[in-house]
Amino acid sequence: MKKKILGIGATVLILSAAVFAGCGLTGTRIRFGAAGLGGTYHAFADTFAGLITAGKEKCTVEVKTTAGSAANLRLLSDGYIQMAVAQNDLTNDAYYAAGTFENSRKYRGYSAVAALYTESCQIVVRADSGIESMDGLQGKTVSVGENESGTELNAEQILAVSGLTDKLIDKVHLDYTEAAERLADGKIDAFFCTAGAETTVISELSKQCEIRLLELDESTRDKLLNSYTFYTESVIPKGTYNNQTEDIHTVGVKAVLLVSDKLPEKTVKALTKTLFENKQELQYALPVNIVMNEQTATEGITIPFHKGAAAYYKECGIDVVTGKGSR
Repeated sequence: MKKKILGIGATVLILSAAVFAGCGLTGTRIRFGAAGLGGTYHAFADTFAGLITAGKEKCTVEVKTTAGSAANLRLLSDGYIQMAVAQNDLTNDAYYAAGTFENSRKYRGYSAVAALYTESCQIVVRADSGIESMDGLQGKTVSVGENESGTELNAEQILAVSGLTDKLIDKVHLDYTEAAERLADGKIDAFFCTAGAETTVISELSKQCEIRLLELDESTRDKLLNSYTFYTESVIPKGTYNNQTEDIHTVGVKAVLLVSDKLPEKTVKALTKTLFENKQELQYALPVNIVMNEQTATEGITIPFHKGAAAYYKECGIDVVTGKGSR
């Protein structure tokens, strides 16, 4: 399950060559916004980029490390990157200038390709910290993720619903790797991570020191589900991380693959096709359960789809909305 692109070698090369033969990707250059190292976005981006560039048509994909979802949406809108993964909630807010983006301009110039998987909101502490629940974070130093990341948004919402105001905790903004290092060294007490579970950086941390994931109680989960449209129930199964002996109940949000509107229809159709024709190879390379069928991949997305993706789905008997949103 934890194998990366090198682990699927010849299979990927053969499949990618077949997918891209004659598809018009020759000379295409794509910058792919992938968030920080150690998260699932980066693992997906590296694997998908490998599938794309393994073809014979000299398509170049450059994976770019970014601050996360909000940064990816701005970078897509400004034309610096042409493909990215972002949380569904932030994508909606940026596109329609709602929620987190309600006091800013609408960030557009991009469209949806597919929902990929559900990201779990994970709160990590050391097992020897004495912190057993969200209440235990009071008076502690907590990383809420990088600025402009989806993790930051989720952390702020979870903390607010839990009654943990800025006066009650000391918030810092760290990427996942730095947060894990500081937790291991005892320099912070907890960190938030919104990513597909199993998350590589948390797995590696659990090998260095014993950790605990904090569960969101039913009341907190209900408040979040009732207050924010895009949250869903999420369970991190026992055994996901070292010494995790119980299921952890939390909330999650979908991760969505996005592309620039400037990418040609034929190119995006080919990208969408390779996503689904290589879904088993992607599953082998990633630690999360990815969406395995086209119908599920189109559900719950509130922004328009790229015409190229729509053309692929049309051949599957699925109609999706394209063109600029009306909201």
